[in-house]
Amino acid sequence: MEASVLSAVMDHAAVEYPHECCGLVIGTAGKHHYVPCLNSACEPHEEFRIDPRDYAAAEALGEVLAIVHSHPDASSRPSARDLAMCELTGVPWHILSWPEGDLRTIMPKGHTALLGRPFVHGAWDCWQVCADWYEREWGLTFTQYTREDGWWERHDGPSLYEQHYKVEGFERVDTPQRGDLIVMAVGRTAHPNHAGIYLGHDPTLPGESWIATGAGPFLLHHLYGRPSQVIVFGGPWLSRTRLILRHCKAQS
Repeated sequence: MEASVLSAVMDHAAVEYPHECCGLVIGTAGKHHYVPCLNSACEPHEEFRIDPRDYAAAEALGEVLAIVHSHPDASSRPSARDLAMCELTGVPWHILSWPEGDLRTIMPKGHTALLGRPFVHGAWDCWQVCADWYEREWGLTFTQYTREDGWWERHDGPSLYEQHYKVEGFERVDTPQRGDLIVMAVGRTAHPNHAGIYLGHDPTLPGESWIATGAGPFLLHHLYGRPSQVIVFGGPWLSRTRLILRHCKAQS
């Protein structure tokens, strides 16, 4: 990071302390500039959310080269959410500890393992591990849906899986085959709120090697608050199943 940009970031961190500051590094005419943004998170002392209007205004000035935020009274070590969102945005993230002043940069790797990823709702969660499997196995991409934590508990709120599966190319079937999306109701929930990829008796995953235990059938899934994993699908998981969805790709 250029000295002038770092200085601007530090000034912003000092002004926003003890809240997290956030902003963007913009490239224009071969020069880098720091554009401070409003942190619109509900708990700005613990997390950040760049106000969409500020992001759009910064984009109009030039190319977004990096995302910046501070960690007040904490180290610059990235959280699981930092790592996940860096992958989703596809640009470097600069993290400044404040007032310590240590700067750390994390780079998107372009590939996150399907197994063992930490849970980050809206970034590395049950839907994302399914979407990543479809992209790596079948080359499919889906709409990036914004999803608030706890959406499944609101009776008057959206039922995201039930509302969107048709437009994304899925249809309901009665008996699962490898590659089907299994949608379940887990815990106290008003709507089906959990999904996994039915792997049948072939537990192999694209680009990953691991040793399966049991005879299957297997399910790739990512429970709230736990690392993603492959389990034997049956028993209580079968009783929680609400939808078995097959993509048109599997039928072509």
